[in-house]
Amino acid sequence: MIQLNLQSLILLLVLVLGFQSSTIESIRFELQSGETKCVSEDIRSNSMTVGKYSIVNPNEGQPIPDSHKVTVRVTSSYGNSYHYSDHVESGQFAFVAVEAGDYMACFWAADHKPQTTLTIDFDWRTGVAAKDWSNVAKKGQVDVMELELKKLYDTVTSIHDEMFYLREREEEMQDLNTATNSKMFWLSFLSLFVSLLVAGLQLWHLKLFFEKKKVI
Repeated sequence: MIQLNLQSLILLLVLVLGFQSSTIESIRFELQSGETKCVSEDIRSNSMTVGKYSIVNPNEGQPIPDSHKVTVRVTSSYGNSYHYSDHVESGQFAFVAVEAGDYMACFWAADHKPQTTLTIDFDWRTGVAAKDWSNVAKKGQVDVMELELKKLYDTVTSIHDEMFYLREREEEMQDLNTATNSKMFWLSFLSLFVSLLVAGLQLWHLKLFFEKKKVI
């Protein structure tokens, strides 16, 4: 019975960690010189986030060309800058998000003639995935099962916090919809009032006109 429970726990851990790994933003994309590409990530407040980027060397075994450099900036939805690097071939960033919302990582390559194509590897992790579990294991001197349980606990905590964050966002959207509907109601009422007022003025003007012409 104990062996069965242990196997079930290990299976649960594998499934959760597999789900966790699928939420990591690890991509490879191409960037033309003189152009800009941005990647966005929705991050809740007080959440840890780390990122690492590098340009793929088109000539393996040789120094990377000077044309293969990028300028990188990471900003929040409020316009605050959290990372900036100019004319680099690789770099990394790490910070705790103070503001909740969409964060944007933008890559810009200087213009070259003829135009060149840069291939960029970008790994962006937030929440539990942003933690360096190898260092946790070394510092804590814990065994594999205890480490997996720590990962599972942090994952569940992260999901719990994410649910509250999504609930707050839903409440904000509901408040916005209510405010918008209220404004639309008053705008419609004002439009109807103006239309009736204009129609009344037109009738009054026509009545005066016909009276002057002695038609009525």
